[in-house]
Amino acid sequence: MRVVLKECAWEPLGEDLIVVYDPREALTLADPDGQVAAFLTELSRGPQTVEELRSALAARGVDVTEEDVRSGLEGLDSLGLVENADERQLGDPVADERHFSNLTFFGSFAGLGRSRAGHVRRLREAHVLVLGAGGAGSSIVQCLAGLGVGAMTLVDRDDVAPRNFARQFLYRHEDIGRSKVDRAAEWVREYDPGIEVRAVDRWISGPEDLKDLTDGVDLIAGGLDGEDDAHLWVNEAALRAGIPLVSGGMGRTQLMYCSVDPGKSPCLLCDESDRPDPGEPTSAGVAQRLTRGMRLNNALIGPIAMQMGSLIAYEALRYLTGFEPPRAAGARVMLDLRTGLVPVWEPFPKDPDCPACALAPVRSA
Repeated sequence: MRVVLKECAWEPLGEDLIVVYDPREALTLADPDGQVAAFLTELSRGPQTVEELRSALAARGVDVTEEDVRSGLEGLDSLGLVENADERQLGDPVADERHFSNLTFFGSFAGLGRSRAGHVRRLREAHVLVLGAGGAGSSIVQCLAGLGVGAMTLVDRDDVAPRNFARQFLYRHEDIGRSKVDRAAEWVREYDPGIEVRAVDRWISGPEDLKDLTDGVDLIAGGLDGEDDAHLWVNEAALRAGIPLVSGGMGRTQLMYCSVDPGKSPCLLCDESDRPDPGEPTSAGVAQRLTRGMRLNNALIGPIAMQMGSLIAYEALRYLTGFEPPRAAGARVMLDLRTGLVPVWEPFPKDPDCPACALAPVRSA
């Protein structure tokens, strides 16, 4: 393996070396004899193997063994300062140009054992089932396309209407009356012909309507409108298939997104287990019953729809690449418009007798 130093700067300060990679923080490394500075200087010259680094340091009067070099690289790797030089790009100039920003983003999370190119490859090999091509859904589609997800199956039953233009930027006035999902798929093909996209114009009335759509899918994103229990249908379909689910929505003044990691996290039905009984004669029970009976007009405007879609797509990115653990697995992350959209994390209760969780395939730890 050839190792390369990430873009950083350093300067000695007394017997220490101050190193900056992320501008928001400075690393202080003990370096009384200047060996760390010499090590960084040689690494900054370009990709090198362990043997090449040892020889270069020896030429500078720094006598170290290959084991010393490996140990030094492991230390720098733990600080996020080095990576595999041969995995910084995909190796295809056209693909490298197309994914320039994605590769750069993953550079912050790359190291000797995890590469920026590897993360992008996982995205290009992924298949996401997107439920809904409306407010949040249309933004999810755009975000996933930008990330370069290799295949998408898009599901919706609505047609484009004038009221959509406040928040659904996939569509144009000339699309009024057209199937949303057909136009959304057309947009994806126009945006990136390399993405395989399938449009499914279908009304979902239960989990069985999703069963044939999960084969070969790595993740489900989005949600269904129209029925109070639609989120539980999707939850069941995801658990049966053993694939993660990321969804979200908006109340009157609050956004929420969550995810389910089958076999690992509590699920959406677990979340129902500690809800008040709508039939109980308490204020909580009455409020639950009144809430279920309310039909709110959709207050999702453009900036909020885009934030909702991007949060869901970003959580999906965590699952698809593993660059960091999912943040909303078995929990809801809520953003309140009345408090400046500051995120609040609330875990779901874990129901040990949840019939939905019991559907998930057994997964090894």
